Amino acid sequence: MFETLGFESTTPREASFWFGLGLGLAFGALAAATQFCLRRGLVGDPAERRPALGLWLTALAVALVGTQAAVAAGLIGFADHRFHAPDLPWLAILAGGVLFGAGMVLARGCAARLTILAASGNLRALTVLLVLALAAHATLKGLLAPLRTALGRVTLPIGDHASLAALPGGAAGVTAVIAASALWVAVRSGAGWRGLAGGAAIGLLVPAAWVGTGLILQDPFDPIAVEALAFTGPHAETLFWAISATAVGPGFGTGLILGVMAGAAAAALASGRFRWQSFAGPRETGRYLAGGAMMGVGGVMAGGCTVGAGLSGISTLSVGAVLALTAIVAGALVANRLLSASPAGSGGSATIPQAPRAA
Repeated sequence: MFETLGFESTTPREASFWFGLGLGLAFGALAAATQFCLRRGLVGDPAERRPALGLWLTALAVALVGTQAAVAAGLIGFADHRFHAPDLPWLAILAGGVLFGAGMVLARGCAARLTILAASGNLRALTVLLVLALAAHATLKGLLAPLRTALGRVTLPIGDHASLAALPGGAAGVTAVIAASALWVAVRSGAGWRGLAGGAAIGLLVPAAWVGTGLILQDPFDPIAVEALAFTGPHAETLFWAISATAVGPGFGTGLILGVMAGAAAAALASGRFRWQSFAGPRETGRYLAGGAMMGVGGVMAGGCTVGAGLSGISTLSVGAVLALTAIVAGALVANRLLSASPAGSGGSATIPQAPRAA
């Protein structure tokens, strides 16, 4: 479709950068305003868990319904997408998911939330993101790539069952069950209609991204990757672009990350929430850096983070994405339980009681 839009001096990749930037601005502003984060809904402050989980589930339901509506209308399809690969790399997904979940508890935020916090002046979050990007890039193309490849060779042939649409009821039935269940929990979570509306707006960005990269910006002579919201891979891509900008042009992922940070920074400045924050000491620094490294490695092996595999992946009805999100949740809950039982304190409570903070 891209060739019909009349662009003469812009390539699909260049256009995808600006498209990602726009989506990122919206996500950054919305996520900052709602404190959107799955970790908060799992192991955050007990008073905030149910509302935070309700907001996240609302985004999931809207992302799923919107994406499947686009599939039903024939606008996009995922038959050849990596989320629907006929051979499921279950070991890499499970190991990566658990690693990512534990890492986001150690770092007190997933990749998406830390991106929001970094744009709000949180130097802890910014440092963790740099470590995450380095670890992710090393897992994709560097020293840790052999580990990823070795685990990825352990697969389960599932063929057409790579999609939940193979279940009784088909895509429409499965979508209805998942979306209705998520919304039922969300409405009863106490999040409030304003919070739920924010979650719904975030969810709408997922099908918008799928349609944008999978239809509007597609050119048969210059194809681009079909992508939606994600943070692990895009952070690695952004780091590589920052280092080698004269050799590699920015794409959708880089635009998304820059847009999220710009949108979150604008929201923080407008609301007066922007403030510089840093580490309290060596123990906290080591914990955060370990969490960042675990998320970088785990996010790549699992095929995505809480947003990439969670919102975007599950919206395609991918069995692999469901497995990844399940492993992430399990890793987070186990890590939080272990931290709660240790003298160092809980992953759900702040490290410095006298200094309230968001991460």
